[in-house]
Amino acid sequence: MVRPKKFLGQHFLKDQNIAAKIVNALELPNGKNFVLEIGPGTGVLTKILMAKPDVDLYMVEIDREAVAYLKQQYSDVADKIREDDILRMDLSTLTQQPIYIIGNFPYNISSQIFFKTLQHRDQVTQVVCMLQKEVAERIAEKKGSKTYGILSVLLQAYYDIEFLFKVPPGVFFPPPKVMSAVIRLKRNEREKLPCDEALFQKVVKQGFQNRRKTLRNALKPLNLPGSILSHAFMDLRAEQLSVNDFISLTFQIEHAGE
Repeated sequence: MVRPKKFLGQHFLKDQNIAAKIVNALELPNGKNFVLEIGPGTGVLTKILMAKPDVDLYMVEIDREAVAYLKQQYSDVADKIREDDILRMDLSTLTQQPIYIIGNFPYNISSQIFFKTLQHRDQVTQVVCMLQKEVAERIAEKKGSKTYGILSVLLQAYYDIEFLFKVPPGVFFPPPKVMSAVIRLKRNEREKLPCDEALFQKVVKQGFQNRRKTLRNALKPLNLPGSILSHAFMDLRAEQLSVNDFISLTFQIEHAGE
């Protein structure tokens, strides 16, 4: 059996009903779909996914012991179990098809997995994942909340996000010290932002780094042109702006002085 490793942030799900609920949250179109399971661990989701006729399952696991266990348990798909670090992978080398991601994300790298998702947003069509409840709430949160932040805005720019259900610590081995939750991200219709996307990220990150300050002060390091400093948004804090507000502000910064 695979031993959970603290340095990898592993907490293995042991409840079959919750595992089935997570898998059923993945909304797949007809036909075979490329599903990437991140961190399958002991295979509690894997077993259910493999039984689904519409799933062409591929797995990425960094834990060598878990990989050996999975290859033994699922020898007929051993060639689809890859020992690798998801954060270092180029997902486009796996397939040219749309990618559906599922997994019980290690809490210590869940935010980094979402930044990886953003890098591959043209291919990653949907994500169903379990992670720390506070992070799940932050990602799904709307403007005006104290938990609304950088990841909320960057992900909601490209994905519709649903907070699905909470998961208690007792269904894991070992039990984590926090509540968990499952969320679903579905790629929205926005293929490209109507502004410079790198500048958009810079504005969002800088705005929230000093979230108690008004944007006039928080965005000072960006050396904004004077015409922007008188904008109505400048009297607000980052958490008061919607995704569309940030897009609009970035567009105006980009075209200021033209």
